[in-house]
Amino acid sequence: MNKIISYEQAIDKIEDGMTIMIGGFLGVGNPHGLIDALVNKGTKDLTIIANDTAFPQIGLGKLIVNKQVKKVITSHIGTNKETGRQMSEGETEVILVPQGTLAEQVRAGGSGLGGFLTPTGVGTIVEEGKQKITIESKEYLLELPLKADVALLGGSTVDKKGNTFYNKTTQNFNPLMAMAAEIVIVEAENIVEIGEIDPHLVMTPGEVVDYIVEGVK
Repeated sequence: MNKIISYEQAIDKIEDGMTIMIGGFLGVGNPHGLIDALVNKGTKDLTIIANDTAFPQIGLGKLIVNKQVKKVITSHIGTNKETGRQMSEGETEVILVPQGTLAEQVRAGGSGLGGFLTPTGVGTIVEEGKQKITIESKEYLLELPLKADVALLGGSTVDKKGNTFYNKTTQNFNPLMAMAAEIVIVEAENIVEIGEIDPHLVMTPGEVVDYIVEGVK
């Protein structure tokens, strides 16, 4: 099976109202070409799960500015004032989650877990609406897993089977999200033949990658 497709073919798999995970950390490791293609198509009413909303003109922040997002689940919006404005005006629902909790929610989704217990957020607004469980006199919040219809990832080197290596800090949320979505699309900086990546360097196995898009050089 040839997994390499065009940007247009990739974005055609995303429909209005879908839940999308987007890898990256303040733009680093974002699949920038896929994001731009999604902006150009104008797909709307999206729920975005991401570490942050980047900057207004960098990374997935462009989707916020273009008002294609109805809900974002994230740990940080401080670098994108438009996210804060839309949240304050009630234009976009923003669910702020402690970063470690967000990562574990995604991991739980990809691992088939029903949730996990964490003390993070107990006694703060984070606990509102959540179940609390006491174990050996200590309170924990039950956090539920997160999954998505599609994960858009940014890979450094990807072979034609989808085995992916992320260079340095571009790894961030990408490997976790690769496990937690029905469709996984990786935008590759470099595409190589199968076997050219040292198996010890594979961070996302090709078995979970559905499609590959070659990034613009």
